[in-house]
Amino acid sequence: MKVARRSDVPPFAVMEILAAAKARRAAGKDVVILCAGEPSGGAPAGVRERAAALLAQGDLGYTEATGTPELKAALARHYRATYGADVPADAIAITTGSSGAFLLAFLAAFEHGDRVALARPGYPAYANILTALGCEVVDLECGPDQRYQPTVEQLEAEGPFDGLVLASPANPTGTMVTPDELAAIAAWCGRTGTRLVSDEIYHGITYAGAPEAATAAAFREDGAIVVSSFSKLWGMTGWRLGWLVLPDDLVAPVDALAGNLALCPPTLAQHAALAAFDDDGMAAARAATKRYAQCRQMLLDALPRLRWDPVAPADGAFYLYGDIAWTGLDSPTYCARLLDEAGVALTPGTDFDPVGGRARVRLSFAVAPDELATAIDRIVAWQDGLTTGA
Repeated sequence: MKVARRSDVPPFAVMEILAAAKARRAAGKDVVILCAGEPSGGAPAGVRERAAALLAQGDLGYTEATGTPELKAALARHYRATYGADVPADAIAITTGSSGAFLLAFLAAFEHGDRVALARPGYPAYANILTALGCEVVDLECGPDQRYQPTVEQLEAEGPFDGLVLASPANPTGTMVTPDELAAIAAWCGRTGTRLVSDEIYHGITYAGAPEAATAAAFREDGAIVVSSFSKLWGMTGWRLGWLVLPDDLVAPVDALAGNLALCPPTLAQHAALAAFDDDGMAAARAATKRYAQCRQMLLDALPRLRWDPVAPADGAFYLYGDIAWTGLDSPTYCARLLDEAGVALTPGTDFDPVGGRARVRLSFAVAPDELATAIDRIVAWQDGLTTGA
């Protein structure tokens, strides 16, 4: 029996490392897990309490294919309050995580053979989903000189494209585009007929000195698509709840695809997520971001000891992407040995950049400060052992 060629995509390495780290923990071995982009605090208390009450009521049937009107209305209010953007509730589609949002957006927006541009380094699932759908993925090499983000000049030189996926804050670098840069990229996409897909799942998690987080929802009338999620800002990873802000021409196609692919997003998560927008839910999100800022500063202060130079600026999100070339190890070997010998799980840069990532690792600092402090000490001690031969 044949296996479809569309399934011939590489696995997401971070999930393999996470599985290995959890197996180590299950075997009774100590491990600090800093490989996955998963907030350690979990969902706000109000979300969990609302979910418990809903479970007690027992009414959790199907919802509308693209989500409940109540949650869409809450998100529309969120866009007005946060960005001053007037987003109609019916332009929003609730999805099964941002992963489901990307699949629906790519299915609706791109044909087999379309050329879609991605920044490198970048989140690997973009390329893998597009490849599985038969699109041509065009890597845009975005180095430190352009803060790991594409520019209009680069797009002009390397286009034309049918689509562009832009992430701000980006994974794995945490870098952001400024509002002016986003406007310029959106304008270029509009002029050239390039569908802009803006990954904004880390919005709300930014740090002092970072650019203002602007949303491509302001350009939806020009064809831009926004992808976002409850997973990061509100720590709701396993709830599998994301959303799309769609231009008018994609509202009906996404609705039709969603009904066929998943019937509806998770009902319990949708109803519980309404509590994310109340005062306590937003306060919990701000408290989590404050904790990430503390951890980020701990890492920046520890850079002379870690010797991960250079590192990406980490304007937002909760990652540090650093260079470990001086160790003499490629990043897959570095991460495998670090987990085995020091009990710290990181992600090799090859997951995000198959070309330059062999000298890079990504650390997620979405953990408690004391856990991060332990990991830093272990990494430094282990690296010192590499240089001394201990």
